[in-house]
Amino acid sequence: MVTHRHEIVIVGAGIAGLAAALEAAMAGRDVAVVSKVFPTRSHSVAAQGGTAAALGNMEPDRWEWHFYDTVKGSDFLGDQNAQALFCQEAIDTAYFLEHIGVPFSRTEDGRILQRYFGGHYSDFGQGPPVRRACLAADRIGHVMLHTLFGQCLRYKVHFYSEFLVTRLLMHEDGCAGVLAWELVKGEFHLFQAKLTLLATGGYARLFQVSTNAAINTGDGMGMVLEAGLPLEDMEFVQFHPTGLYPWGFLISEGVRGEGGHLLNADGERFMQRYAPAKMELAPRDVVSRAIQSEINAGRGIDGKPYVYLDITHLSEEVIKEKLPQIREMAIKFAGIDPKKAPIPVAPSAHYSMGGIPVNVDCEVLADGKKEVVPGLFAAGECACVSIHGANRLGTNSTMECAVFGRRAGKRMAKLAEKTRFLPLPEVQVKMGQEEIKALFERGPKVKVGEVREKLQESMTQNCGILRGKSQLKRQLDILQDLKSAYKNIGLKGLPVAYNLALQEALELKHMLNLAEAIVRGALARTESRGAHYRTDFPKRDDKNWLKHTLVFMQEEQYRLDYKPAVITSFQPEERRF
Repeated sequence: MVTHRHEIVIVGAGIAGLAAALEAAMAGRDVAVVSKVFPTRSHSVAAQGGTAAALGNMEPDRWEWHFYDTVKGSDFLGDQNAQALFCQEAIDTAYFLEHIGVPFSRTEDGRILQRYFGGHYSDFGQGPPVRRACLAADRIGHVMLHTLFGQCLRYKVHFYSEFLVTRLLMHEDGCAGVLAWELVKGEFHLFQAKLTLLATGGYARLFQVSTNAAINTGDGMGMVLEAGLPLEDMEFVQFHPTGLYPWGFLISEGVRGEGGHLLNADGERFMQRYAPAKMELAPRDVVSRAIQSEINAGRGIDGKPYVYLDITHLSEEVIKEKLPQIREMAIKFAGIDPKKAPIPVAPSAHYSMGGIPVNVDCEVLADGKKEVVPGLFAAGECACVSIHGANRLGTNSTMECAVFGRRAGKRMAKLAEKTRFLPLPEVQVKMGQEEIKALFERGPKVKVGEVREKLQESMTQNCGILRGKSQLKRQLDILQDLKSAYKNIGLKGLPVAYNLALQEALELKHMLNLAEAIVRGALARTESRGAHYRTDFPKRDDKNWLKHTLVFMQEEQYRLDYKPAVITSFQPEERRF
């Protein structure tokens, strides 16, 4: 076993992880990033439409308007202290990204170009849409990730690529580091750290059709749950309205921001029935449910489960300059030139609003409320600060990763000097070794792929866009069967090096545990709010449910707890679009 020692170890190399690494390295700290893929393959690279900041480059804008839109978009479940801080710091962060080299698209006078996006309006939601999404054509994630990676190399950040972190190493005084498996060589590595940051992304691969890369299996959240720490608001899973049918590949909200129309089988712009004032620029939960409702009502194209996203009325110049990746994707995968024919789209699992509970400095909360776990941090999609509440506004995610990744990096840089290395817990290290040893010694009675496919199919059917009590209870039974089947997965006879079956088996363990956390939270929440829509409780219930769900797992038994949402500036009101 190889042992490494760094002041700061960051697990995950997406925007949040690299932003944190860069800030800490710029402050002179010894930083290592451990990632199960090469950094520029992290899922952040897939973000398309833009990143949110109230710069006011196109028309007047204010951070307070962005704040209100984020609060309303979250269906009033976000914590308003964190949301206000985020919207203020987004402006400085946009300029920071520009100054380190992110190649934003430009206005004629050289400022950062911004576009319309769903849920972003002027005058506290009373005025017209405002262009707030800072764009780089339709590949914002690509340019942010590559720029941050280049800067991290400049500041001598250590990278360990294709290392699968399998376990948090928890000492009684805090987090001592992580245990990892090097996929190429097939051997264990210990990473001892003063401070550890989880930036491992989301878990949308729990569902059958997803915009996410195959790596988005919720590993960081799964390890936190295994360590006896809580997760927050796991029942809130966002389905992006427009995934390319039938694959689910992301078709950016920027397409609608540039003027795209949603059409049903009758050629009708059906959003006029669901959000007459905002139409296609309503928040994602509203648009996704509208599309699913049209499909369920038999108004999908040719009776199939998709509708059209039409940009044939846009100019060739706009499509090629502002939506080149979307155009290329439509041509390559669907055989459609979007200037000549509409794009087939359907809702696709996209984003996890819930995650590891943290404070605004990204310190993990042991009780989910106030008590900090010394030495353990989380940022990005795997964390829940809670900016997004019950529903995330488009373009807030990439900016959240940058804002809170930077905050985590700065906080860790300050703490590193006065924090000591903790002894590595030998019992936990041995448990991690024994888990993998047991997989290699067990014969393969059940295939990983079969269990994963049943999980994804059943989660989509029973805990998807529309969910009810009977479906959720059925899903709990299915999960117990799948967990039993998982115990019969084995890798006997397979080599240890380059063994992706091992990676898939460990990912599946986390997926099963997270799925139960999601379903139990969804079953308990007897209301509809944001992305969580209960067919048997279709109304929002502020009297009983203006609170966050906390879920704990101890020896495969789950326990729920709650804490109130933080309300500071805007009282809950009915959302109208």
